[in-house]
Amino acid sequence: MSTHPLAGFAERAQAEIDSLYERDFFAWTQEQARLLRERQPEGIDWSNAAEELDSLGRSNKTEIRSRLIVLLMHLLKWQFQPEKRKDGWLTTIGQQRIWIEGLIEASPSLHAFPAEVLAWSYVRARRTAAEETRLPIDTFPALSPYSAEQALDVTFLPGGPWSPDVLLDD
Repeated sequence: MSTHPLAGFAERAQAEIDSLYERDFFAWTQEQARLLRERQPEGIDWSNAAEELDSLGRSNKTEIRSRLIVLLMHLLKWQFQPEKRKDGWLTTIGQQRIWIEGLIEASPSLHAFPAEVLAWSYVRARRTAAEETRLPIDTFPALSPYSAEQALDVTFLPGGPWSPDVLLDD
């Protein structure tokens, strides 16, 4: 009994795709993008492509959470250690806001996400602020004193009035 010349082709092709995914992720992404652009569904590594797309969405959420923690922590330091305010704190606050804004602009469906994770992020920011300032954790409110809208507002800084000439050099 003779075997058809194409017998096993699909299995070999899938094994080659799986191997590329594990050997060289970047090359795999480029190959998958090429196949999608050329509308060649037979070569698409559907399982891994779906997993990677899902992972991209999760990574945007992870980045927003991470940047929100840093932002909240610096807002707490700004409010509760006014005598130690630094230029670097202002820079960090601004950078986190810009990054979060950029992520939301690129993915508008994440607009409500900072508010959804504010409480979770605040717990971590509060703990980190206590560690960095060496102030008792009870110095900081148990619940976030800032709304997500305030935290992301470029004009918002908590605490009393200040002027740039009182900032400490980093």
